[in-house]
Amino acid sequence: MTSSRVLLLVVAALAISVSATAAATKISAPLPPLAKGLNFDFYKATCPQAESIVFNFLRDAIRKDVGLAAALLRIHFHDCFVQGCDGSVLLDKTGGTDSEKIAPPNVTLRPTAFKAINDLRALLAKACGAVVSCADIAALAARDSVHLAGGPHYPVPLGRRDGLAPANLTTILDALPAPSSNVTTLLRFLAKISLDANDLVALSGAHTLGIAHCTSFQERLFPQNDVTLNKWFASQLRLTCPALNTDNTTNNDIRTPNVFDNKYYVDLLNRQGLFTSDQDLHTDARTKPTVTRFALDQPAFFDQFVFSVVKMGQINVLTGNQGQIRNDCSAPNKGRTNNDLPWSVLETLAEAADSLVL
Repeated sequence: MTSSRVLLLVVAALAISVSATAAATKISAPLPPLAKGLNFDFYKATCPQAESIVFNFLRDAIRKDVGLAAALLRIHFHDCFVQGCDGSVLLDKTGGTDSEKIAPPNVTLRPTAFKAINDLRALLAKACGAVVSCADIAALAARDSVHLAGGPHYPVPLGRRDGLAPANLTTILDALPAPSSNVTTLLRFLAKISLDANDLVALSGAHTLGIAHCTSFQERLFPQNDVTLNKWFASQLRLTCPALNTDNTTNNDIRTPNVFDNKYYVDLLNRQGLFTSDQDLHTDARTKPTVTRFALDQPAFFDQFVFSVVKMGQINVLTGNQGQIRNDCSAPNKGRTNNDLPWSVLETLAEAADSLVL
């Protein structure tokens, strides 16, 4: 057995240990300030079992399909980066606006993840009525996916409401940087949504899970290898992606692809980052020290990831009377206006009005 195979077996054993002890992970860093209208107990009165319903469903679903964890985490990112965390990425075509799902950065979002969110929508509606928003479901699903994959468990501020329409293509492309982006480009994109270099490095750590398509990193292989790419790693990638536009996939993290841990940063130290946007984090002086620290200190990564993902999850949220609570996460409620209250509230008011004696 070759030394590289022995190393992979050892890493796999360590991954099992990390996953088994994830529940003991404690987050010591403070959380960011909460956006107006959000709080940790938002559904305490209206749907106190909401978080347990989401967790129990995903525990079983991810056990059957480990790739679902990365897919749900990615949906939360692609939702929040584009016009805020309003569940707009979940919508199918609405009126004259195409679905965000068919935009180039989103076409590889997994249909099974969208289905899981709609399945959760149905379970929560059955238990509590239409009170939990699809945007909140997406945020909870991302959190539980991280934890079920071995990462930290963190509190999620709740109270988001759902947007009425998907973003247009220009807005999407202006919000989601390509995987070929360098740190300068990435920081410019993130500055628009008040995220900084620490957020960039920590949130990029989500690539410790999931897969990538050859077309997302092929410029690092053809016509010749990127000089920042480890030669052995490049040779392995060429086995999967032997030519331009090959329709194959590979794991984002070659060490522990299904475990949420700090091995992604170890990959970067070994010049085994998949995307330019990954590897440049270790090349650029503004982000390299943080990459090194996270590679050596997993709790430090977990602390910063929690801070950054909670911060990201509050970007331009709709709260109060804004937006709506969708009955179906893939479509806005019919006949609704932007300031309508949830159906459950409207029905209660209607019943109260009917009972009045004039």
